[in-house]
Amino acid sequence: MLALLFTVAAVTFAGTAALLPFLRDRAILDHPNERSSHQTPTPKGGGIVVLVVVLVAWIGVGIFFESGPFLTWIMPTTVFVLAALSWVDDLRGLPPALRLLFQITAVCVVLALRPEPVLVFQGVLSVTLDVLAAGLLWVWFINLFNFMDGIDGITGTQALVIGLGIGLIGSSSSALLGVIIAGAALGFLKWNWHPAKIFLGDVGSVPLGFLLGWLLLDLAAAGHWAAALILPAYYLTDATVTLVKRAIRGEKVWQAHRQHFYQQAVQRGLSHAAVSTAVFAVGGVLVGLAWSAEHGWALPALVSACLLNVAFLWFLAVGKKP
Repeated sequence: MLALLFTVAAVTFAGTAALLPFLRDRAILDHPNERSSHQTPTPKGGGIVVLVVVLVAWIGVGIFFESGPFLTWIMPTTVFVLAALSWVDDLRGLPPALRLLFQITAVCVVLALRPEPVLVFQGVLSVTLDVLAAGLLWVWFINLFNFMDGIDGITGTQALVIGLGIGLIGSSSSALLGVIIAGAALGFLKWNWHPAKIFLGDVGSVPLGFLLGWLLLDLAAAGHWAAALILPAYYLTDATVTLVKRAIRGEKVWQAHRQHFYQQAVQRGLSHAAVSTAVFAVGGVLVGLAWSAEHGWALPALVSACLLNVAFLWFLAVGKKP
């Protein structure tokens, strides 16, 4: 596992270094605007390298485990198409409704073609409702993962934490796939840490949300439902609370903004690095709680995760600078 983690990280680090001049020469930049948290035009599209490394390793795992065409080819192909469309969005911009349609289509394709209708909700819902609920949650996770990519290092940090948690708790191929994503995130973080030299772009954040969402659903379907809720708890909480608050105020929830709790912390004077480090620390605690949930402490772990996230959101919104 460690060898895989650091090998993927090294390849991603080197690949990103090679991609940077290409993006700069062609002026593929994210320019600051009223909703940005960065101050200077910064190359975007680092997700290209992250996704190439992840998908090559993902296919390799599928072949090694003789996982069949679904895991080995259908999932990577779907992710590749989603990444290509997201790259178009990075370059030219696509209407929000069209982006959402692409994401829903990708989710429906995977849920329809998976070899077995594994019940994510452990039989609590009927098969039809189980598939519908899983699909809705997956689409929401893809979007929240994209929405939350708003300061240097935060999404790489979150992908690293969730990937490591899946690697720790998942079984066989799922664990390896989690470690692969964690390794790619680790390699990219060197370039994305504040002050960021490159951004993931939608080409990175949307497919990563797609892949991590699938692995979390797979974790829940395997009976690790508490861990599947705990590992992404901070992103789920921040994005959902912010969305609900904006909806209540009658704002256009699909538009970019700077109202997430982590963005409020930056606006109050905390550095990108400080906030992302705090997110990493909270993520590490959540991994520990997810591990505890798998060893007979599910309810205490879930309650602790809820209390931790409430306290963390309070700190980000109004807490004093350390």
